[in-house]
Amino acid sequence: MRILLVEDDRSIARSLVEGLEGAGFEVTHVSTGAGALAADDHEMILLDLGLPDMDGRDVCRELRGRTKAPIIMLTARAEEFDRVLGLELGADDYVTKPFSFRELVARIRAVARRTVEPGQADDPTAPQTIGQLRLDRRTRRVFLEQTEVQLTAKEFDLLAFLASDIGAVHTRTEILENVWDAHWYGPTKTVDAHVASLRKKLGAHEWIQAVRGVGFRLEPPE
Repeated sequence: MRILLVEDDRSIARSLVEGLEGAGFEVTHVSTGAGALAADDHEMILLDLGLPDMDGRDVCRELRGRTKAPIIMLTARAEEFDRVLGLELGADDYVTKPFSFRELVARIRAVARRTVEPGQADDPTAPQTIGQLRLDRRTRRVFLEQTEVQLTAKEFDLLAFLASDIGAVHTRTEILENVWDAHWYGPTKTVDAHVASLRKKLGAHEWIQAVRGVGFRLEPPE
């Protein structure tokens, strides 16, 4: 997904760009309202309201008249009036600062799911980029920094399932039902063994994080 980030604070922008690109998004950053209105070729807009040259609400109104791309407002204004006004101006969601990066990614994915037009969803067979990892479901091949990673059939299926929702935690039972069989009655430690093998082949334990007592999630190492 191509994201336009409109944020004038350089430190915040730098952090967001690095995080979003690490989560597999393509990010273009501009720091002014004029820059936002001049930008094109984006599929979602993250719009800070406190811009140096224009009121972010005016930018939102102008953008909504030019593009169908979803808009998520980023602002320190937490009052109900501001949130309602932002939504009435055409924003699809409203995130109040300070926010966690995980929350922002979750909001981006939620807005993308509910605003996609019928027949316009991304091709599920198109290659997926996650940080330095490239996953091609059509050819069942995985590349890490241009080097192909040799996976077994089940290792590929496990990686593809975890990559279907970056950052989301999947229980062992959920993984077994989706990767192995809906009526699997074997030990859940099968998942742990395959996760361990995947971590080794990906070269970093951090690619697949264990959430104690719950399950596993896939995220690019920092």
